[in-house]
Amino acid sequence: MSNIPPPPTEPPYIPRPSLRQRVTALPKPALIGGAAVLGLGTVVLVGAMADGSAIAEGTSVRGVDIGGLTPEAAQATLDEQLAEARSATFTVRIGEDAEETYEVDPIAAGLGVDLRETVEQAERPGFLGRLFGRSGGELDPVTTVEEPKARAELEALAEESGSEPQEGGISFEEGSPVASQPGTGLALDVDAAVEELRTGYLGPAGNPVSLSAATAQPAVDAEEIERAMNDFAEPAMSGPVVLTANGSEIPLTPVTLGDHLSMEPDDEGTLVPVLDGKGLAEDPLVAEPLAAATDPAVNATLRLEGEEVVVATEGKPGREVTSDGLEEAVMPLLTETGAARTGPVSTVEVQPELTSGTITELGITERMSSFTVGFDTAAYRTTNIGRAAELIDGSLVPPGETWSFNDTIGRRTEENGFVEGIIILDDQYQTAQGGGVSAVATTMFNAVFFAGVKPVEYSAHSFYIERYPEGRESTVAWGSLDHRFLNDSDHALYIMADATDSEVTITFLGTKKYDEIESVTGPRTNIVEPGKREAIADDCVPQPPLEGFDVEVERVFKQGGEEVKRESFTTRYQPRDEVVCEDEDD
Repeated sequence: MSNIPPPPTEPPYIPRPSLRQRVTALPKPALIGGAAVLGLGTVVLVGAMADGSAIAEGTSVRGVDIGGLTPEAAQATLDEQLAEARSATFTVRIGEDAEETYEVDPIAAGLGVDLRETVEQAERPGFLGRLFGRSGGELDPVTTVEEPKARAELEALAEESGSEPQEGGISFEEGSPVASQPGTGLALDVDAAVEELRTGYLGPAGNPVSLSAATAQPAVDAEEIERAMNDFAEPAMSGPVVLTANGSEIPLTPVTLGDHLSMEPDDEGTLVPVLDGKGLAEDPLVAEPLAAATDPAVNATLRLEGEEVVVATEGKPGREVTSDGLEEAVMPLLTETGAARTGPVSTVEVQPELTSGTITELGITERMSSFTVGFDTAAYRTTNIGRAAELIDGSLVPPGETWSFNDTIGRRTEENGFVEGIIILDDQYQTAQGGGVSAVATTMFNAVFFAGVKPVEYSAHSFYIERYPEGRESTVAWGSLDHRFLNDSDHALYIMADATDSEVTITFLGTKKYDEIESVTGPRTNIVEPGKREAIADDCVPQPPLEGFDVEVERVFKQGGEEVKRESFTTRYQPRDEVVCEDEDD
């Protein structure tokens, strides 16, 4: 019995096979399937890692497909594909229901697209999202705006498109007050439109962007117009106003007053009367009686002793009515009645601009230029040329100011001292008031030319007149042709004018800007032969034939003997046809 072993207390130990032994023990199909699952998992894992930032398929911006692209590639694609759309003009309208549209240039308006932020909106579904079919859609571009540029464009658009309110007001026409009734308008709301422009930019094609508009109210309402009419406008035009000065009376009619009177709204929309005292003082219907009732200052007159400028007669002070004084005198009388519409106007002492004490200060120290034009003696020439020279003589032109021939001598009327004479009209000689004054204009042109100051306006005769230097002459006509020059010499300029029965001379006194001015006249070119015409008219004047031609004249400026500047003046003369005057009975 003792040789029998005891029963075991735990299962016997069996060694576990190794991994290689387990794999070897598997059937072949199991091996293949396991490998496939392992390979698929690896591919999916790698694909998921590679596509994690890609944009969802089906994503687009204004029709440009960016699905499946990285953000960087998507930005580059949009930058290229939207380039034309981003710079293309688009239409806007002012107000939701407006029919009229306007074009806006996005570049000028400071509009653009933030491509990075646009792409940031796109979905990036990753592996699982793609596995389960998540896709993108159409994205709106993220637009930007540079506000200062947008405001500038919108303000220009507001000015172009706005329906301004009809302002109420009162005007004065032919001595009567006329009321204009107010009305509302429509104006672009620039503040709101800046953001509307940004959000509407690159919106749906073909749809105008609606910009906000607001009703614009007039500054003056109907009630205020009625008040101003009753309180001021009608009383102001109820009769003449009479001013008194130095024992003289100066009547101002409602028509004259109304020409210089207005009513303008203040900040509260109240109509306030405004009188243009300067305009009223310069009105010929007022200036002449004012001058007769006062004592204007008189400038000194100058002459040359050899080359020295001396005073011929001394200037003297005077008493004048100022524009401010005129306003102060007239305004209180406008709402009065009867005899209370008469009142005094104050005068102030005024000093002459030119006296023996101011000549040096003004820079009138030497002869700048002098020119003489001769003419055939004729009674009308002697009268008209002499009168023009008389009106020009003593003209004082401050530096930087423009002198005008027509403003200085005025209308060529009988009342102004002019008579009928020969002029050139429609390329032939005719008779008219003031004939012959072009000789003075030509003399003035040459005085300007050789003084070295700047011609501003001048016109040559239509055909050449032999007594004038070709290319250096000028004609004038009231209301259409003037002769003007700018005093750019940096000092005051004094004009002396003198005429006899056969010549007129104009001399400029001042300070020379250049030592010497020379004239160089070129040859005649583009010559055209004249024709012949017969005329039957009471004012027909025979004229001899002369060729037409072009000519160039150069003005050469010299300083210290050296040329410093050169200017060219080109003139085209028409041929002067021969005119034969026929009697009406022939």
